[in-house]
Amino acid sequence: MKVQRLRVTFSRGDQVKYITHLDLMRLWERTLRRAGVDLDYSEGFTPRPRISLGAPLAVGVTSSGELMDLFLSRRTSLRRFTEEVSRQLPPGIDILKVEEVGLGLPSLQSQVRWSDYQVEVTADRDPQELQDALRRFLEAESIPWEHLRDKEVRRYDIRALVQDIRLDGHADNAYRLAMRLRTDDTGTGRPEQVAAALGLPEPDRIHRQRLILAESSPAREAWRRRGRFE
Repeated sequence: MKVQRLRVTFSRGDQVKYITHLDLMRLWERTLRRAGVDLDYSEGFTPRPRISLGAPLAVGVTSSGELMDLFLSRRTSLRRFTEEVSRQLPPGIDILKVEEVGLGLPSLQSQVRWSDYQVEVTADRDPQELQDALRRFLEAESIPWEHLRDKEVRRYDIRALVQDIRLDGHADNAYRLAMRLRTDDTGTGRPEQVAAALGLPEPDRIHRQRLILAESSPAREAWRRRGRFE
């Protein structure tokens, strides 16, 4: 019986950025078992530990704000959990925060609304030219877009997947963009596709800084006012 629900914020570095979402789930299951965590299991013929990740992270993308919920069958202290599990984690994954959340809250996946990304790209573009391109993108009501994925052409409005985007720094031809992209059951924004829609080449690096949940949506205005991610 589930008696405690923990929400873990963790990072995913360069050492493990090429593992798939499924492999990451398996990695966490093995790690938690080795750490002796008393996980709660689902019922049925093939019981599974009650573990869920906030939103899949694309292969090749690093992160400092991934979220995971897990249900326990026996209570534990947050400090003990962090210490015991951290000893079992491989290089490249670090626990940043652990908090207890209500057992009756909606599923973690259903609460995710947006993702904050930092995108680095090298382009032979004038900074003002890029600023103008960003302004035109944000002012557009819709931007039809299509790309080939899994041998299928996908068509959608890419503008609807972007809440905000801005130039966050540059040096010579190296640019850093800050993007806030939709991440829910209506659609998922992909940084490399947004970059392509702006006429930019494939990003050199993509880093997800955090996932934004439904109850934290007012952070949008703070993000705008401060001119940086929180």
